[in-house]
Amino acid sequence: MDKILLAWMGSADLRAAESAAGAGLGPICAAIKTRTYDQIELLSNYPKEKSQNFINWLETQTATPISWYPINLTSPTNFGEIYEAVVRLIQNLHRQAGANVRFTFHLSPGTPAMSAVWIILAKTRFPAELLESSPEAGVRTAAVPFDISAEYIPELLRRPDNELQRLSAGAAPETAAFADIIHQSKEMKKILALARKVAIRKVPVLIEGESGTGKELLARAIHNASLRQHKPFIPVNCGAIPHDLIESELFGHRKGSFTGATETRQGHFVKANGGTIFLDEVGELPLPAQVKLLRVIQEQEVTPLGASKPEKIDVRILSATNRTLIQEVAQKTFREDLFYRLAVFVLRLPPLRERQGDIGLLLDKMLDKLNQESAEELGLEQKKLSPGARNLLLNHSWPGNIRELQNTLVRAAVIASGSKITEAEMQSAMLPVPIAPTEQILHQPLGGKFDLQKVIAEVATHYLRRAMSEAHNNKTEATKLVGLPSYQTLTNWLKKYGLEKEG
Repeated sequence: MDKILLAWMGSADLRAAESAAGAGLGPICAAIKTRTYDQIELLSNYPKEKSQNFINWLETQTATPISWYPINLTSPTNFGEIYEAVVRLIQNLHRQAGANVRFTFHLSPGTPAMSAVWIILAKTRFPAELLESSPEAGVRTAAVPFDISAEYIPELLRRPDNELQRLSAGAAPETAAFADIIHQSKEMKKILALARKVAIRKVPVLIEGESGTGKELLARAIHNASLRQHKPFIPVNCGAIPHDLIESELFGHRKGSFTGATETRQGHFVKANGGTIFLDEVGELPLPAQVKLLRVIQEQEVTPLGASKPEKIDVRILSATNRTLIQEVAQKTFREDLFYRLAVFVLRLPPLRERQGDIGLLLDKMLDKLNQESAEELGLEQKKLSPGARNLLLNHSWPGNIRELQNTLVRAAVIASGSKITEAEMQSAMLPVPIAPTEQILHQPLGGKFDLQKVIAEVATHYLRRAMSEAHNNKTEATKLVGLPSYQTLTNWLKKYGLEKEG
C-alpha cells in the first residue's frame, strides 16, 4: 500500500531552504525526516522560482520521489479555490495509484484556510492521517479537537457506515482461509482438521450450524484451500430467491423463454464452472427445485430455460443449512436422494455457547479490527472494554452466535461516549434473549453451562405466571389451570419461584 504525503508549501519551508537564521528544517522536511513515505506531493501558490528552489533543496534531504504543482490562487485564504485544487490532485493520485493508497495531510504548512480544507477532506471524502509539526513538539499525528457533524457533512459517516454494514452482515472475505477462523476450542479444532482434509477433494460438503456460526467463512476457506482456489466461488442464498425464479437463477435462461426474459442470462452453476458453488440455506429450496438440482448433480450438466441442449459443467458443491436436514428428510420436506448427494461429507459447526474459550479470543480480534478501521476512516479514539462489559459478553448465551457478537460490539462502540466501554453501555447494546420455544427447551446441549434446575424453573415460572394472569389472580382457578392437586400446592410453588408477591 502506497503512503503519500500531501502538503502546501509554507513560508517556514521556504526559509529553511534559504538557510535563514533559526529557520530549522521547516514542517515538510521535519515530517520526511521522522516518517517514511513512498511519495511526496506538494502544492504551491508561491512564485515558480521560489518553489523550485525549495524542491531542489528538499531533494538533497530525502531519496523519496517529490512532485510539486503550481496553483494560482486569487487569495491564500480562498476556500473554494484551495478545495478544488486539492481535490483535483487527490483524484489524480487515486487514478494513478488505485484505491490501495494511504494519504497523510500535513496541516502545519500554509494558511489556516489550507489546514481547514485538509481536515474537512480527511474527515469526509478522502480519509487520511492528519499531521502537525512544531519546533517545540516535533512531528506528530494531529488530534482534531472537534467533531464535524454529519448533519452538515453527509459524507462524514458514509464510508465507515458501509464498512460497519459489511461487518454486521457477517460477510466472509473473499480471501478467507482457515487461519481467519478465530478459535482455540477443541470443538473447532476438530471441525477445522476435518475441513482441511476434505478441502483438497472434490466431494460435496454439507455444513450444518445455527445462523451466525460462520458457515460461509468455512465454505470460502475450503474453496481457497482447494485445487479450485483460482476459479470462481459463487455464493447463492437459496432462501432469498423467489420460488418462481429459482430455476432461472440457478441454471439460467434464454431470451424470450418466459415473460420478462428480455435477454439471455447465465445461471449460477454456469458462472461457477471450474470452481465452487456455495448453496447457502439449501434447506429452503422447494421440492420441485430439489428435483432439478438432483438431476444437475447426477448428470453434471444444466439446461437453461428455453434451451434445447444441456451444457456440461464441472462444479464442486458446498452447501449449508441452519436446519438438521436428516430430520427434514424424515418429515418429507427434503428429498432423501438429494440429501445423500449433498452430504457426502458433513461438517457441523458448534454454536458459540459451546465453544469453550473462543468468546474472549473473538472479542479481542473483533475489537482490534473495529478500532483499526475506525482509526483509518475517522481518526476516532480506540475503544476498550471495561471488566464489567467484558464479563457481560463472556457470560451471554449468544443465540445469534458470532454475527450477534459482532453486531453487539459495533453498537457498543457507537454508544460509548469515552474510550472505555462501560458495563452500562454494553448492557444497552445487548439485545434481550428471546424466550426459547419448546423445541429448544427440550434439546439444549448437555454439559458445559447446562443447568437442569434452571430449565425447570424457567418452565414453571412461565406457566405459573400465565395461570395467575388468566385466572385474574384467583388461586383456586389457577390451581385447576396448571393441574396441581390443591390450592396450598400452588401457593408453595409460587413461593418457591418468587412469584407470591407478584400475585
